[in-house]
Amino acid sequence: MQPWPKPVHALSSDQVLKHLQCDGTDGLTDAEADSRRLAVGPNRLVAAPPRPLPLRFLQQFDNPLQLMLLLAGGAKALLGDLGDAAVIISVTVINALIGTLQESKAEEAITALSDTVVTDVEVVRGGQARRLPSAQLVPGDLVWLTAGDKVPADLRLVQGRDVACDESALTGESFAVAKSVVAVDEQAPLADRTCLLFAGTFITAGRGCAVVLSTGEATEVGQLSSVMRAQVNLSTPLTRKFTRFSRLLLKVIVALAAITFSLGLARGNGIEEMFDAAIALAVGAIPEELPGIVTIILAIGVHRMARSRAIIRQLPAVEALGSTTVICSDKTGTLTQNRMTVRHLYAADTLLPLESLWPAMDAAPLSVAMEELLLAGLLCNDARPSDGDSFIGDPTETALLVAADQVGLDHQEAHQRHPRRDVIPFDSEQQFMATLHGSARILVKGSVEVVLARCGSALNAAGDTESIDRGRIEEAVRTMASSGERVLAFAIGQVPADQEHLDHHHVSGDLSFIGLQGMQDPPRPEAIEAVAACQAAGISVKLITGDHVHTARAIAEQIGLGRLRGDGGSGEGAMRAVGGTQLASLSADALAELVKDVDVFARVSPIQKLQLVKALQANGEVVAMTGDGVNDAPALKQADIGIAMGRGGTEVARQAADMLLTDDNFATIKAAVEEGRTVYANLRKTLAFVLPVNGGASMTILLGVVLGMPLPVTALQVLWLNMVCSLAMSVALAFEPPCRDVMRRPPRPPSQPLLTSGLLRRVMVVSLFNWGVIFGLFFVGQHRFGDLAMARTMAVQGLVMVHLVYLLLISHWRVMLRQLVAHPWRSLLQSPAVPLGIILTVFLQVLFSQNPWLNAALGTHPLTIESLGFCALPMLLMVPLALLSAQLDPDPDSANA
Repeated sequence: MQPWPKPVHALSSDQVLKHLQCDGTDGLTDAEADSRRLAVGPNRLVAAPPRPLPLRFLQQFDNPLQLMLLLAGGAKALLGDLGDAAVIISVTVINALIGTLQESKAEEAITALSDTVVTDVEVVRGGQARRLPSAQLVPGDLVWLTAGDKVPADLRLVQGRDVACDESALTGESFAVAKSVVAVDEQAPLADRTCLLFAGTFITAGRGCAVVLSTGEATEVGQLSSVMRAQVNLSTPLTRKFTRFSRLLLKVIVALAAITFSLGLARGNGIEEMFDAAIALAVGAIPEELPGIVTIILAIGVHRMARSRAIIRQLPAVEALGSTTVICSDKTGTLTQNRMTVRHLYAADTLLPLESLWPAMDAAPLSVAMEELLLAGLLCNDARPSDGDSFIGDPTETALLVAADQVGLDHQEAHQRHPRRDVIPFDSEQQFMATLHGSARILVKGSVEVVLARCGSALNAAGDTESIDRGRIEEAVRTMASSGERVLAFAIGQVPADQEHLDHHHVSGDLSFIGLQGMQDPPRPEAIEAVAACQAAGISVKLITGDHVHTARAIAEQIGLGRLRGDGGSGEGAMRAVGGTQLASLSADALAELVKDVDVFARVSPIQKLQLVKALQANGEVVAMTGDGVNDAPALKQADIGIAMGRGGTEVARQAADMLLTDDNFATIKAAVEEGRTVYANLRKTLAFVLPVNGGASMTILLGVVLGMPLPVTALQVLWLNMVCSLAMSVALAFEPPCRDVMRRPPRPPSQPLLTSGLLRRVMVVSLFNWGVIFGLFFVGQHRFGDLAMARTMAVQGLVMVHLVYLLLISHWRVMLRQLVAHPWRSLLQSPAVPLGIILTVFLQVLFSQNPWLNAALGTHPLTIESLGFCALPMLLMVPLALLSAQLDPDPDSANA
């Protein structure tokens, strides 16, 4: 097919039909349709193939620490020590299996996009109308659509009456868009291409015939699908920091192992002996248990969030939410209710909020003019009641019915008193709708400019006509528009009682102005509170929507955006809003600069949403994106964490997101942020607890080589410490409750490393103490009992004992110990994980030293009462040391209260 001479929305319908070689009455023949289908393929989106399970498993080894352990295990196997090799390699395989089981299937997002465009459609083939699956459509097919139909492909309207389309899932526009056969300007943005219908959107009113322009991947929603497949699956702050930490730790471990090997050779030791010592040091320094602990901490966060109605689809997203610095939120259905609501009425020089007229408010009787205004909204209307108290039709028209119903007007009774005889349907060009009723009245509704131009008088409060005050009316319009309301004007005219038909000349003038109704897609009340809570936590909230600038700005002011910068969100200049047209002309660098100070981005396309998220990330921000429509999917996937509405959102958004809000409540984000911050704090506590064990063990081995003495602990004993006892104790830290001030802290700087200088000082001090414990007890065991296995067993047991004390002092139990005497059972029930971890560790250590099988496997020796007494002595020294080390790390995330 030849390329289009210019953008298709700028061509007339006849030009489009000619270019597509389609008969505007009979459509394509079956043979021609089959031929085109062979050329372009079926009308469905192509799903990306899922990654094979073996590949996912192998990708888990793309971690420096995992690779180091594999090399150590392989080296042990080459040296003939198959037992140690099997243990070391088993540890790495177990960690890889955990990662594989936790990984989410991101490819489901493409499948969800395909599901949004699968439907049946009325097609004209060879002059005959028939219903066919949408997958059989080809460019050039003629299709008929009516209210309620899903648009099956990208179409060009060629004929229709009163056609309107709900494009909120694609463009973010709250109002149904009136469609026309008239071409639009070449530079018109996506939301203003009123002669086009887009796949996955819905017809809300009218009936029309359209020709298929593009199918499958070539549609707008198909291009979104391609964008999603092409994007890099970005890592979260946690994975980025953990990778940097792993690389740094790997360099330190390799350097220490090399020093150990070289010093041993210099002292005359054998190569094989020193190789064993280097491997023991590497195994001792590598925190093998850390990947498993991180996974457990994140999984616990997932469980807690699920109880708060936030479902996590990818584990690292838990921490990413806690470190979020910016939330980019869609407006329609996310911060607002996605439901048009009449807010104000103006009649007879009186502007009133609608709720003041509700019967439950003991309102004064309606004036005749105000009643006529509500009645006009009810009668000059194509929406209709449905089951229960709901209405079917265009959102604007259903809002008018709801307003009349709330004030007490009965829909059925009104139509019985004023039966409709004829109608001039709304058209985007004429911008009004008119109805003729059997009660000899004409009712007109439309834009303020069009309706006022046809009025020569106005109704006063008593319902009589008087001269019209256009200045007062325009002032009322400005007042409502400044609040982001869409304003409709209403007028009435009289005709003879036997009038049967309504023509345009009947409404060209001499009408009487009734009044105005201002409506708005209102913000969710809980969203206002949630935004305030996020800003109090130091998180900037930005509104990104396809809606008009003035509407988006008004909503932003109502929910309190801009307050983070210090002036309460009020006052001129407190909030900046820009439109998509301005964004289109900016370079990437200019956009990155603009997003720093702008709160509202309106009339943006789906691709621009994606560009805005990238611009914020280029500034070093950790970005969360909330949304519920097809248009949000690429940005949800690009963001550090995508948050979708699980109940009211589209399946596309749900599958593209990292987190779902099952109650569609923006306020749930606050609880999720709190849990995310708690996860990070618990992770830092875990690092402060685990790393000194590895540091003490590796330093002991290094010193043993320097002094030319036997190793105080073996590689397998270090693995026992890391993967069994240390894991049993450190897992308890994953269950730590949130700190009291966790939501009063600013977000952590995205550039802050996982291992800060304060945490490093803390780890070094405790590591030195651990080295002293291991070396001291090993020395005592050798000289007091004269047995190498006994000495090594005492060294391990003493290290575990001091860490039981350290666990209590680094955890929330440091505070709870004060309450334990007064309320022992309540304290245990509030935080039982740490006591249970201690009990489990004591049980395992009894087996470690007293079980004959473990004695043989790990090279340990049963301890006596005397030897246990020596092991317990360092516990007394750990109390002041733990308190001192806490003062070296002022970061609140490492605090224990």
